[in-house]
Amino acid sequence: MTETVAAPPAPALPAERFFRASLSLLILTAIVTLAGTGKLDWITSLAAPFAALYKGYRWWHGRSAELSHRGATWSLVAYLAFFPLDAVFLSRFFVGSSSNPPLYALLLAVVHFLIFAMLVRFYSASNDRDALFLSMLSFAAILASAILTVDTTFLILFFIFLLFGVSTFIGMELRRGAAGAVSPAPQVHREKDRKLNRALSLAALSVALGAILLGGMLFFFFPRFSAGYLGRASFSPSLMTGFTEDVELGQIGEIKKNSAVVMRVETGKPIGYDLLRWRGIALTTFDGRRWSSSARDPQRLRTGADGWIYTGDAAQQTGAAEQTMRYTVFLEPIATDAIFVPGRVLSLQANLTGEAGNSFNAMRQTYILKDSTDSLFNPFRNFAAVRYAGVSRLPAANTTKLRAASKNYPEEIAATYLQLPELDPRIPELAREITKNAQTPFDQAIRIQNYLRSRFAYTLNLAGKPGDDPLAHFLFETRAGHCEYFASAMAIMLRTLGIPSREVNGFLPGEYNDLGGDYIVRASDAHSWVEAYFPGIGWQVFDPTPAGPDSGSSFLTRLGMYVDWMEMTWNEWVIGYDFAHQVALAQNLQRSSKNWGDAARIWFERKQRNGKRWLKAWQFQHGTLGYLLPAALVLLLVALRYNVPVELLRRFRLFLRIRASKAVRADPQLASRLYAELLRMMARRGLVRTETQTPFEFAAAVHSPQLAPAVWEFTQLYAHARFGEAPCNTTQLGQLLDQIRMILRAR
Repeated sequence: MTETVAAPPAPALPAERFFRASLSLLILTAIVTLAGTGKLDWITSLAAPFAALYKGYRWWHGRSAELSHRGATWSLVAYLAFFPLDAVFLSRFFVGSSSNPPLYALLLAVVHFLIFAMLVRFYSASNDRDALFLSMLSFAAILASAILTVDTTFLILFFIFLLFGVSTFIGMELRRGAAGAVSPAPQVHREKDRKLNRALSLAALSVALGAILLGGMLFFFFPRFSAGYLGRASFSPSLMTGFTEDVELGQIGEIKKNSAVVMRVETGKPIGYDLLRWRGIALTTFDGRRWSSSARDPQRLRTGADGWIYTGDAAQQTGAAEQTMRYTVFLEPIATDAIFVPGRVLSLQANLTGEAGNSFNAMRQTYILKDSTDSLFNPFRNFAAVRYAGVSRLPAANTTKLRAASKNYPEEIAATYLQLPELDPRIPELAREITKNAQTPFDQAIRIQNYLRSRFAYTLNLAGKPGDDPLAHFLFETRAGHCEYFASAMAIMLRTLGIPSREVNGFLPGEYNDLGGDYIVRASDAHSWVEAYFPGIGWQVFDPTPAGPDSGSSFLTRLGMYVDWMEMTWNEWVIGYDFAHQVALAQNLQRSSKNWGDAARIWFERKQRNGKRWLKAWQFQHGTLGYLLPAALVLLLVALRYNVPVELLRRFRLFLRIRASKAVRADPQLASRLYAELLRMMARRGLVRTETQTPFEFAAAVHSPQLAPAVWEFTQLYAHARFGEAPCNTTQLGQLLDQIRMILRAR
């Protein structure tokens, strides 16, 4: 026997669809927020939102629960048996490159269990207790997302979650009240239910916006003083690439293809300096294929009493032709301890410890390391984004001084920076050929730099195998390469000529964003260049790499700048918001309010003087007529004293309502307004209705033979329209009101 399955009935309770849609979207938003952190595996990121969407679609159409409560309970018990396998093996497979794989794998397994529990409970939900439990699980998912990330995407999704959370609890309360009512639930009318849903949506949106505004105000009044219990733990699945502490020829070609943002450097304006670079680490030793650093025993530089770390010596502090640059760096987690700075850094201010947010006390505990190559390092390595401010000098190239520099190099400089591996003999011959007419080391460096820039091509795709000597392969066969080939070639050729040199790793300036006043530096901006030593002057920057192709600008590029500006503002005023930011914000508000107050006072005084001047000129030009203006002003003041303009406006509005369309004139509320007008007219003549009198008692208390019949008839029409569900006879009420007014004036 075949059983016919009927379509499920539509929900009977008012706002039931509103409740189901709100709860479904709340769960979906929580899951999407977890997936949007970028820390989950791709299987969960795709399957979980799809499962939530499918269940929400079925629930919206009134389908019953797919799982029983008993089945849901046994499913969770079975998953608890699977949980250790997930934490030890499956999740570890997705976090192999994390800085802390065991901890991150355990967190990922817990998130998997949370999502599974949420979906199982969603597929078995049948009562208000299930809805409340699902709301709590969704909030737990948002908390887990906050641990994994705090970027602007999370902020937007959190606001959406807040909206659906408010609407869910509104719908839940209406549903609970309707289910617990003594009388049966009313029959749902589609049009009325649609209006109710719109009203509930508007109410939820208003409450959510109010909570966001109030929460934002409280956030700026009560800043975070610590990074939290999990602030020092890193759950990032991988550190950002784009920079290495040694260079193997051919490596940066892969890095160049990575467009991820490495750091943002806020300068407030473009820096007009041709050799602007974000210097990371200098490399001293070359073995034929790889550059490395032999610097030992770095110097520890501590924070001073003013919160700044001073790194420059007296010689660097004084430079008449040097440009001073102030900047703030927002450095993303990157696989190096290097601190990136432009030019010759003089001072830094930062909290690198990861303790207590960015407070002044934490800055006092910060110190950095500086090695013999003038490279700076962060000794704390907390695997988190770092924010630091600095002051640097950008050295100007004084060609006269550089050409006059001595060739007597200090012993420690020559021992370190003239080291050479076994080279192809063609390399020193090429260096001598290029510089045969150059008289000074500076001219020799310029000749080599220009030769490499003009005779060789820049490319990210090298053809052929470089063999055992990649440098000779670059110079004499391919004649094309990327920055580490050019920098290595120049540094080695300078050393063959007896000029101390070293290769430096860092980043190009990047793309300047005029919206935020910052440089956007990506992993593709990773770069290598050369520093050559000149006695009495120091290290001078040379860059032999030809300029790469310009990507140009487009609408998407401009849109990306807006997104970057939002990201930098978020990092500055939300992630890094602390007591120092609060003080700065208060000072700016105080300064702005004072400026606004002074500007308003000056504007008012100017308008007052201009007004007096105009009045005097007008009186002088119009003679006797000019004296009418003071009289008109006196009349205006008297009218304001006795509330005449308000009374005229009220009567005009009532006049328009009486002569409006038929539907408006039939409104019972209009009868109430006309009756209120009657009471005001009677009160001015001493006939005041007390609070205990009904309308008919007040009408009976009027004993005037001319006035009583009109007041009684007016009261009957008002009562029938207001309380008897009769249409409002606006025309007759208006006529009676005019009649009563004339009688009162005659008295």
